[in-house]
Amino acid sequence: MIAAVESRYRRMSRPEILALSAILSLTACAKAPEPETPPTSDAPSFMFVQVAEDVTADTTAMTLRLRHVTGQTLFFSDRPNRIAGHITMAQYLKEWTPAAGADNLGADPPNATLSVYEPGQRDNSVAIVEISNPQLDGADLVYSYKLVEGSVPLGGGATALFIDRVGVGGGVGVGSPGVGVGAPGPGVR
Repeated sequence: MIAAVESRYRRMSRPEILALSAILSLTACAKAPEPETPPTSDAPSFMFVQVAEDVTADTTAMTLRLRHVTGQTLFFSDRPNRIAGHITMAQYLKEWTPAAGADNLGADPPNATLSVYEPGQRDNSVAIVEISNPQLDGADLVYSYKLVEGSVPLGGGATALFIDRVGVGGGVGVGSPGVGVGAPGPGVR
């Protein structure tokens, strides 16, 4: 089993390795905050991570373009389930439709943490946004967005988008475990 995991790890691209490192940091090292109210279900909640080579923002149209986004969207759940994996872009986009059920992402747009390595900057830039209306445009994924906190860089380099939980539970953003403005690395400690 370990040999199979090591073999898969060697075939991963640099952005996939960064995203996997971020996920492992969140799930293995972070202490989850206590929920304000106890969950009403034992069903796991999931967060998604998308990795792209670059990002551009149009502050007039309020869109984010994840340029050359990977074809797989990573997902993971917190304790006690600790489920992780990846789904195709088509499967991810289906989560935004009524076919995904009443709690689909289109019915209740999630918040997301945008973490960008801007050229010439020592630390990554972090912004909290509410995302909606994902559209594939060739190798790019375009979202409409509303700024929640921080400032969205107009352009950048290596980009990770940490998308809010789906299911029972909270979300992502400043004050959540391992995520914060000015944090070193890809937005997690």
